[in-house]
Amino acid sequence: MAEIMIDGVSLTVPDGKSVLECALENGIYIPHLCHHPDLPDNGSCRICVVEGEGQEGVVRSCLLKAKDGLKITTNSEKINKLRTLALELLLGAHPEDCSTCPKYGNCELQTLIQYIGANNARMKNRTRGFKMNEENPLLIHDMNRCVLCGRCVRACNKVRGVGVLDYRKKDMETYVGTLHDKLLKDADCRFCTACAEVCPTGTIRDKKVYSAADGTREEVLVPCKHACPAHTDVPRYIRYVKEGKYDEAAAVIREKVPFPKALGYICNHVCELDCKRNEVSEAMSIRNIKRFAAEADTGSCWRGKGKQLADTGKKVCVVGAGPAGMTAAYYLRKQGHTVTVKEALPTVGGMMGYGIPAYRLPRTIIEEEADVIREAGVVIECDTKVEKPAELLKEYDAVLMAIGSHAGVRLPMEGNDLDGVLLNIEFLQNASMGKETGLGKKVVVLGGGNVAFDCARTAKRLGAEEIHLACLEAREAMTADDEEIEQAKEEGIFVHPAQTFERITGEGSVTGVDFMDVKSFTFDENRRAIIEKVEGSEHHIDADTVIFAVGQRPAISEEDGLELGRGNSIVVKEKSLETPQQGIFAAGDVVYGTKSVIMAIASGRDAASEIDRYLGGDGDISEVLAPVETPDPWIGKKEGFGYEKRIGTEVVPAAERQNNFDLVDHGICAEHICEEAGRCLQCDLRVQLHTPRIWTEYSDNNSEKKEADA
Repeated sequence: MAEIMIDGVSLTVPDGKSVLECALENGIYIPHLCHHPDLPDNGSCRICVVEGEGQEGVVRSCLLKAKDGLKITTNSEKINKLRTLALELLLGAHPEDCSTCPKYGNCELQTLIQYIGANNARMKNRTRGFKMNEENPLLIHDMNRCVLCGRCVRACNKVRGVGVLDYRKKDMETYVGTLHDKLLKDADCRFCTACAEVCPTGTIRDKKVYSAADGTREEVLVPCKHACPAHTDVPRYIRYVKEGKYDEAAAVIREKVPFPKALGYICNHVCELDCKRNEVSEAMSIRNIKRFAAEADTGSCWRGKGKQLADTGKKVCVVGAGPAGMTAAYYLRKQGHTVTVKEALPTVGGMMGYGIPAYRLPRTIIEEEADVIREAGVVIECDTKVEKPAELLKEYDAVLMAIGSHAGVRLPMEGNDLDGVLLNIEFLQNASMGKETGLGKKVVVLGGGNVAFDCARTAKRLGAEEIHLACLEAREAMTADDEEIEQAKEEGIFVHPAQTFERITGEGSVTGVDFMDVKSFTFDENRRAIIEKVEGSEHHIDADTVIFAVGQRPAISEEDGLELGRGNSIVVKEKSLETPQQGIFAAGDVVYGTKSVIMAIASGRDAASEIDRYLGGDGDISEVLAPVETPDPWIGKKEGFGYEKRIGTEVVPAAERQNNFDLVDHGICAEHICEEAGRCLQCDLRVQLHTPRIWTEYSDNNSEKKEADA
């Protein structure tokens, strides 16, 4: 350690550390521009000059090392004149109108001009003529705003090890760019966007303009993690998979969800929609990476090592053993409460077990993950229907209603009550349990979501000879996963988007369905459909079975004693999952309608937290199961990285799969999983870079001194 003095203030600082860093860390502001806390210093801006006792002339404080007895002066007439000159020289070719810059109000250069009081027009001697480059994914390069501080170059070369950016020259003008001015993809950029993060001006910036309304810095920069309803740390477990550390990866996933394997098969992977890799080439196969990690997991990182608080003596009853209820039960037990789950069906899983067909999610997976919840101490009672939830409060301190939405919806249209008309959930449950379904040979499925395709593909496996699926939405607006739609087509299912359901024909039993083509389709403020039909487009499809797959609702009535809202949902208090009846909570589809398994899990987590607080706990259900490591910022160069395509999964050929319920998609093989994980842009690395503080964030004394000097 060294004893130094800055402006008469004695400081004890690490020996050899730059004077600039010593000052800033101790609340003493020295103006600077090229310095960044995460980058090696080069002193190019010359704004951080100071005077040192025993030093000849002024010196750049970013390059001056602290040593015992060093005395520094940061403010003097000479220093201020030199700083002003240095800044005005930097501004010589910089655009004068800052207000037109997207970074206006958040620009380090702008705040520096305000602090020093420089005249950005005094040294104006030229205008750069660089064309703004908007051809790259994610980033905009506007070299007219560059002041050659070199931060981006150092970030790219010294911190990330990619080496794409460097100083170039054109027509006597120095600028920052790639070799031969290649596009970033052609220059093998890794699109880590560190260059944009450290740029103090609007020179290199994100194409997407973010505001506070978009969320926190991490939410904006790591969209996959925050698109996930459970906020699973996606980049963290992908990095572990890339390194071949599958146990650690699985543990990261288990920090947020108790069904990692099931999600690896059937998650609707909304994270992939927000994946920044999609703007470069193709989105990461996040769901399949999760699946591989979960299947390769030995449990060494989490089994027997997770959070388990002491017993509280409080008892909770969870009604419904679907993903929401089982998740809540799991985390409530970890908080020390005694938890009993009551399920009306013979086995656990809810829609995972009785709605999603086995060719998508093997039933053994559900039982395996339910066993983990049982091992945590949760008691599960199947074939146990709850009629009056309020009566449970005589035995339990809190009740959670997580009964899902297991009742199909029958559209109010002509012929909806004919023999041969089936409802989605009833049909899928009967098929799952091996019961009679009432299925004929010619089937029309009405609906365009994943459940509709589950019905159509299940009908195919049960022996239907001709299957049509029709929906109101245009093909691009259909809510079903793309892979579901394409696999259904491969299996011979006819898909008809943009269709109205005019009537179901027949006398006594179904003979077909009349349709019209849809020209446009929207909803009004009351969620009523406004449909413009194509005149003269009437047509008919013969059928002996029609399956309504246009939604579902909870199987509950007012006789159960709870307040119900729209769509038969259970009403809960604003910003809470507690019902108007004290002690009774609700979570999952029964609250917000049919969504997804990951949404149900997220809701179950929220319910566990709310109930824990209600029972006297702190509501903190978080836990860390995998080692928390600071990832290596050095990612290196990788030839062709920007053009790498998403690695596909191993799918059973249509001819071999359409007559059985064996698993269809076998995921990404071990040979290629690390390769797919290696495609990740590692967006979370950018969050590690510090956001520099501006002069107003330092000590009041320092600010007052500057105002006095001015």
